[in-house]
Amino acid sequence: MSFEVINPATGEKDGEFPAWEDARIDNALADTAAVAPQWAERSIAERCELMRGVAGVLRDNKEKYAGLITREMGKLIGEARGEIEKCAWVCEYYADKAPEFLHDEPIESDAGKSYVAYQPLGTVLAVMPWNFPFWQVFRFAAPALCAGNTGLLKHASNVPQCAMAIEEIFREAGFPDGVFTALMIRASQVQKVIEDPRVHAVTLTGSEPAGRKVAAVAGSVLKKSVLELGGSDAFIVLEDADLDEAVKSAVASRFLNAGQSCIAAKRFIVVDAVAEDFVARFKAGVESLQAGDPMDDNTSLAPMARTDLREDLHKQVVDSLAAGAVNITGCEIDDQRPGAYYKASILDQVSPGMRAYSEELFGPVAIVIRARDEADALRIANDSSFGLGGNVWTRDTDRGERLARQMECGCAFVNSFVKSDPRLPFGGIKHSGYGRELSHHGIHEFVSAKTVWIK
Repeated sequence: MSFEVINPATGEKDGEFPAWEDARIDNALADTAAVAPQWAERSIAERCELMRGVAGVLRDNKEKYAGLITREMGKLIGEARGEIEKCAWVCEYYADKAPEFLHDEPIESDAGKSYVAYQPLGTVLAVMPWNFPFWQVFRFAAPALCAGNTGLLKHASNVPQCAMAIEEIFREAGFPDGVFTALMIRASQVQKVIEDPRVHAVTLTGSEPAGRKVAAVAGSVLKKSVLELGGSDAFIVLEDADLDEAVKSAVASRFLNAGQSCIAAKRFIVVDAVAEDFVARFKAGVESLQAGDPMDDNTSLAPMARTDLREDLHKQVVDSLAAGAVNITGCEIDDQRPGAYYKASILDQVSPGMRAYSEELFGPVAIVIRARDEADALRIANDSSFGLGGNVWTRDTDRGERLARQMECGCAFVNSFVKSDPRLPFGGIKHSGYGRELSHHGIHEFVSAKTVWIK
C-alpha cells in the first residue's frame, strides 16, 4: 500500500509514498527507545532551547510549509501561513514556560522534605488528523518533548509530506535522531504500535470512532491516552446580541478551513426574537464567500480535503432536507470546478430527528436551530453527545458568563468564537474526548507526578 496525495483544488495526483513494512517500524521504535533515556536526562533548559530553535525554522520557511499544507489538504494559503505562525508560537510558549510548569512542587507533610517531581513517561504516539496538519502535531509535540518525552507521529494518510516535513524540522533545529519520528504507517498498523512496550502513551485527535478504537487498545495495555474528538459547537445568539459582530464571527468560525474544524461553530442556536434578522444577514455573509484557487489570497472559500468527505457531507445535507430542514443557500456540490469543492451552505429550521441536528457536519455547512428564549437555547446547546466548545452572544457579559458556565463543553467563549490558544487548556467532554492539551494542563498529561518523601 502507498499514501497517495491528491490536490483537493485540482483533483490531480501530487505524489505517492510507500507505507512502511513491519521491519522498518521496528527499527524506528528501536531508534526511539535507544535515544529516549538520554533525551530525558538532558536538562529542561537544553530541551527548551532546542524547541525555541524549532520556532525559528518554522518562521524561516513559512511560505514553504504553508504551500505544502495547501497543496496536500486544500487550506487557504493565508490560513496556512497563520497555522505555521501558531506552531511557532506554541514552541516558544513551552520553551518559555516548561521549566516553570515542571518545577518540583513542594508540599508540606510530616516528612522533613516532601515534594512532587514531574518526570517524562517515555515515548508518546500521536495519531493526528489532516485538517490542521502542522498545528495538531505541534500542540502535542512542543509540551511532550520539552517535558523529556520522545514522540512518534502517525499522521493522516493524505498528508504524508507534511508528516515528513515536521520530522525534518525537528532534525534541522538540532533534535537528536529518534526524538521525533514520523511513522509512515497504515491505520491497521496503529494497534501494534500502541501495544509495543517501547511506547508508553498515546494521544489522538480525530473522529469519535477512531478515538474509541485507540482508547480501547490503550486501555487494554494500561497506557495513558488523551483524546480530542469531534465537536458540534453551539453558537447561541440572544435577543440583545450585537448582530453585526455575531454574524461576522459566525461566517468566520463556520467557514474557516472550509468548515473542517472540530471547534468550528456548527449549531447556530438563535432566539426567535432575532432569528429572521440573523438568518438574513448570515445568508448575505455566506453568499459573499468566493470559492477558488486556495493559493490565491483573494479566495475566501477553500475546497474540502477529499471528494469522499464531500460526498459524506452532502448525504447528511440531503437527508436533513428530506426530513424537513430548509435550504437557505447552497446545499449542493460545486461541480463548476475540479477538485473537492462544496458550496457554502445554510440549513434552517433544523430540529431533532434530523442528521444535521445530532451529527457533526464536517464541511462548509451551517445549521440554524431556532429557540424560544434563553432557557430553550441553553437546553438545545446541551442536547448533544458532543462537548468540545461553545459560545454565547449577548451585550450583557454577566448574562453571557452565566450561560457559558452552564454549557456542557470544555471551552466556552462569550462574544467571540472558539479558538485554541497555547496559554489556555483545550479539550472536551462527553463524546468529544478527554484530557487536555496546551497550557500547564497539557504538559502535565504526559508526565508522572512522582511523590518524593524524605525523613
